[in-house]
Amino acid sequence: MSLDALLKQIRTCTLCAETLEHGVRPVIQASTTATILVAGQAPGAKVHASGLPFDDPSGDRLRQWMGIDHKTFYDPAAVALLPMAFCYPGRGKSGDLPPMPLCASTWRKHLLAAVPRIRLTLVIGQYAHQWHLPRREKTLTETVKRWSSYPPDLLPLPHPSPRNNIWLAKNHWFQKDLVPVIRKRVKQALKSKLSDHHGE
Repeated sequence: MSLDALLKQIRTCTLCAETLEHGVRPVIQASTTATILVAGQAPGAKVHASGLPFDDPSGDRLRQWMGIDHKTFYDPAAVALLPMAFCYPGRGKSGDLPPMPLCASTWRKHLLAAVPRIRLTLVIGQYAHQWHLPRREKTLTETVKRWSSYPPDLLPLPHPSPRNNIWLAKNHWFQKDLVPVIRKRVKQALKSKLSDHHGE
């Protein structure tokens, strides 16, 4: 199935409608030319309201980590934004509920096959870690700390949510050691898009 056909089906998907308290609103961005994949968790309340991926403080921090502006981030020809679930799962006792598993099991393999030029995947949070990483450490912190042991096209990250401010304060190495690597690899992946374009 072509990416356009997949996106059309996803944007009209109602598989989880009965279990989504706030209703169905798939939020997704992708193109066959994208070279960066942001594999997040699921939209939050603000993103559900706006329909724009990472349109919240998490997005501001993620763009800061990546070292890119709004225009680049929201260019589907460059960046694919494919969370583990495309609709807002609602609130739980300690934050947003986990992504609906049916979403990934239904769509993810087809989508990943339809974005063949990905050079870098930013793997954000435990649910994306479970899907995308060939192996994980016992904790998210240890997984992220061992980022250099993963293939260079995969970078395991914590979630950029303000809820992780305490984690970031405790783990100064992340901003010092890993953020420069994120920016370097993002820049390289975007350059590879230009190279691909000129080679066509």
